[in-house]
Amino acid sequence: MAKTSGLGDQLLVGGTAIGGDIQSIGRVGGGNTPIDLTDITKFAHARALGHVDGGIELVSFFDPAAGASHPILAALPTVDTAVTYSHGNALGVPAASIVAKQIGYDGTRAQDGSLTFAVSALANGFGLEWGVAVSAGVQTDTTGTNGTGVDLTTVSTAFGWQAYLHVAAVVGTNVVVTLQDSANNSVFANLTGGAFASVTSGGAPAWQRLASGVTDTVRQYVRVVTSGTFTSATFYVAFVRNTATPVF
Repeated sequence: MAKTSGLGDQLLVGGTAIGGDIQSIGRVGGGNTPIDLTDITKFAHARALGHVDGGIELVSFFDPAAGASHPILAALPTVDTAVTYSHGNALGVPAASIVAKQIGYDGTRAQDGSLTFAVSALANGFGLEWGVAVSAGVQTDTTGTNGTGVDLTTVSTAFGWQAYLHVAAVVGTNVVVTLQDSANNSVFANLTGGAFASVTSGGAPAWQRLASGVTDTVRQYVRVVTSGTFTSATFYVAFVRNTATPVF
């Protein structure tokens, strides 16, 4: 099996790619917290699935430029944001996403004069979700485009899906990003509920999370399609296909 390093990765927060300002990712984790149900008749532990949680921890450099890490992270927003760690910046790479609350923006000035900030993004409502990038990393379309299908390897599943959209910028009126699937990477059809809401030029940067029904079918290949009235749209999409019935 091929092994890779953590070089060449990307991080997106609330629609903006800020990987160029990130010194390190400290933790990308999540899952269920087990509930101990062991009674006196048991010969070993008995457990049930409990609270679903997750988080992404990072250290950023100080970059005060417009659209860079400091204006985004220093705001310490009280509302939810989407955070996606992309292991690479290309089509089909693994991606971990959460709807999160940002906790902290704690600065450290080292003796060498460097200034960095520690941030925790704690999942709110859904836990951490691993999927793949179905955009070509941070992708820019200059007209409505049919994307390239990503092979999810399994022919078909019927446990639904989730998806995260980050839109960094729109030049023009609006862009609509839609998810499609296919059995053969040739004939595609829209996934039910797979159209993200339109994002206007004044509405970017923006993020959205979509979720299907828990019995919806997803075929082997998934792609993104853009439409709308624009001359440039920069975005990223992470897609999660469930292999079992999800519990949020």
